Amino acid sequence: MPYRKQETQRAYNREWMRLRRAGECGTPGGTDLPTPFRIRAAKDVLELLEEAIHNVREASEAGPLERARTIGFLAGACLRAIEVADLSGRVESLEMILKDRKK
Repeated sequence: MPYRKQETQRAYNREWMRLRRAGECGTPGGTDLPTPFRIRAAKDVLELLEEAIHNVREASEAGPLERARTIGFLAGACLRAIEVADLSGRVESLEMILKDRKK
C-alpha cells in the first residue's frame, strides 16, 4: 500500500512484521475478532447469518421496509452458504470413496 509519508509506511511495515513474527494473522490496522466469531466453514457462516437475521427482526429502530430488504439480502447469503456446505459435504464423500478405491 503506497503512503504519502515514508515514516507512516515504515511504521506500518514494522508493525506488520512484528505481527508476522508473533504468529498473528491480520494487518496492523485490522479489527481483531474474538475466536468464537472466526469463520472457518460454511456452518459458521450460517450461524452468524442466523444471529444477524434475528437481530434485524428484533430491531425496533428500523422500518418494516428496511428490515424486509435486509432480511432478503441475508437470506440470499444463507442460500449461498447452504449450497457451499452441501457441495463441500459431497466433495468430502467423493474423496473418501476415491481413497477407498486406491486401497
